[in-house]
Amino acid sequence: MQRNGMVARRSSTAALCVICLACFLLFPAGCRKRPPEPPPAPHVTVALPAMREVTHYLDLTGNTQAVQTVQLRARVAGYLRKVLFQDGQVVKKDQRLFVIQQDTYKANLRQAEAAIAQQKAQFDFAAAQYERYSRLVLQKAASQSDVDNWRFQRDSARANLLSAQAKRELAALDLAYTEISAPFNGRIDRSLKDPGNLVGSGENTVLAEINQIDPIYVYFTVSDTDLARLVKEARWIPGQVRNRQWPVEAGLPAENGHPHKGKLDFASISLTATTGTLLLRGVFPNPEGKILPGLYARIRIPVRTVNAYLVPEEAVGRDQRGSYLLTVNDQHIVERLAVKTGPLVGKERAIIEGLSGKEQVIIKGMQRAVPGRKVTTEALKSDKKGAS
Repeated sequence: MQRNGMVARRSSTAALCVICLACFLLFPAGCRKRPPEPPPAPHVTVALPAMREVTHYLDLTGNTQAVQTVQLRARVAGYLRKVLFQDGQVVKKDQRLFVIQQDTYKANLRQAEAAIAQQKAQFDFAAAQYERYSRLVLQKAASQSDVDNWRFQRDSARANLLSAQAKRELAALDLAYTEISAPFNGRIDRSLKDPGNLVGSGENTVLAEINQIDPIYVYFTVSDTDLARLVKEARWIPGQVRNRQWPVEAGLPAENGHPHKGKLDFASISLTATTGTLLLRGVFPNPEGKILPGLYARIRIPVRTVNAYLVPEEAVGRDQRGSYLLTVNDQHIVERLAVKTGPLVGKERAIIEGLSGKEQVIIKGMQRAVPGRKVTTEALKSDKKGAS
């Protein structure tokens, strides 16, 4: 009986195994776990690089400086009577700025004019006497010594008249110096003396300073290495700067790019021995007076113009091996393409070497693209990013 029970249990176990095997063979999907599906290929945006003209620049730094700077000084002594401008005002050429006490100098001028009248009367009298005695000596009615005396009197009176006329000119100059005017159009600094102060007594008192800032200069230096590059690539000759009207661009603090356009008008005749640099100067229009002397300026000079492919700056990657682009081949696989970059043109970077123009460059989604893996591409919709 016990034996029969054991046989029955073995039979039931075998039957269960047969059922499980049949279930595994007939319904594999329901009896075993499915492997996970691979994730979809990431989406990226691609575009063909555009061929355009690109200008290579030499980037430098400099400082602005006024074209003319003059210290207005008191050239005659006297009390300062009037200040005819507001501090920091823009003034015009020949505009009156200061007036010094004039009474004394007007009196000196009248005195000089009176002396001229007196000396002229003496000259006229001496000349008339000389003529008279010259005729009398011919008639033997006067001696030769009288003629010689009146000739001397006439010549002395002429000399005294010339001296009096010179003194009148000096007196007129002194009177003119009591009014100080602007020597050119510019912007004047604050007045250094207030009305009522004695100025010009024993010294040339500085009254104010005036700058001409339209146009305005920007001084900067170029190293001997960069100078050699300009001479070789741009065929630049320092002595012909003014003749060739070489363009130069400038950007000031808080400005984007180089919005100010000017030209080079001076190059020093030699390099500084201690620094190995050459002093250059650019001149820029400044009609509104926004550029002040003493500002730091970013300078760039065009060197040469070439054709190059342009890609958005954000599409250029950089690592220890250098600059690179991520491209997608015909099998939709990402590839790393080493390139040599050029200057930045707006928001695009020039690619000097490494591109043929047929590559599909990843413009957006670079963080999702891994070299060697597949991606799903989408063409950039902007017209400006099409093929050249």
